[in-house]
Amino acid sequence: MDLTPAQKILRATAAWLVTLTFVFPIFWWALTSIKPYQATFNDTPVFFDFEPVWNFYEVVLLGMSRQEATGQGGGAAGSGSGYYSLPAIFDSLIVAGASTALCVLLATGAAYAMSRMRFKGQHHFVFTVLSTRMLPPVAVVIPLFLVYRQLGLYDSYTGVVLAHTLANLPLATLLLKSFFDDLPKEVDESALIDGASRWKTFWLIAFPMVKGGVAAAAVLCFVFSWTEFLMALSLTQTGVRTVPVAASSFVTSTGTEWGFLSALGTAATIPAFIFIVLVQRHLVRGLTLGAVKE
Repeated sequence: MDLTPAQKILRATAAWLVTLTFVFPIFWWALTSIKPYQATFNDTPVFFDFEPVWNFYEVVLLGMSRQEATGQGGGAAGSGSGYYSLPAIFDSLIVAGASTALCVLLATGAAYAMSRMRFKGQHHFVFTVLSTRMLPPVAVVIPLFLVYRQLGLYDSYTGVVLAHTLANLPLATLLLKSFFDDLPKEVDESALIDGASRWKTFWLIAFPMVKGGVAAAAVLCFVFSWTEFLMALSLTQTGVRTVPVAASSFVTSTGTEWGFLSALGTAATIPAFIFIVLVQRHLVRGLTLGAVKE
């Protein structure tokens, strides 16, 4: 349907308003990280009429003490390097990257099997997989803690990676199953008739056609793992410290350190943004796959 010029302008205006609604909180968060302390709490919102300061980043990313960067004390954590959080970003990268790769690897094979193979009680099995995602993390974190203590996985990368993989695997499996379901089964049957094994049919025929779905599942798993807090807090102590756990330490008995918190949040957004940009081409194809059917 052809739109009139007025309708095109109205559609573009609505698109910009929706975009700005979602982008403005991120912009304000990043702006807070370079504002002077007084400008953050000014009664009148301060946008650009201030001299940018970088002391919050110097403390959070470079390990400079608060007193050295700001000329102010801040208790035991603030006067030392307790706010230094660059290792937390690396820990989150390791945990989110490894759990995403493991989750996508397992979910792809499981989704293909659930889509192509028929077995008794299949519908109940699919519902069981989905129901595990409905469990709140607090319901499983205590059993995991006890098991991890026995197996020596407590406070280790392996333990957190496995916990995040188990949490995200059901959603990734069901998401990928929907993409495999959209592929005509005749494609698989033609490959099998031509002599290809089930494995070659999966790897050489079906998998390349659902790369967009794999990218979408990878983005969801990475973002969920990057922002997960309760499991990372309960299953670690000092060996692994992810970004959400590090950020929680900025809420002190004397108040929330908004400057340091916004600096860490802004810096921690960059790796997730880069990851999404890298898979964006496949992600768009995955989100639009099956949108138009003949």
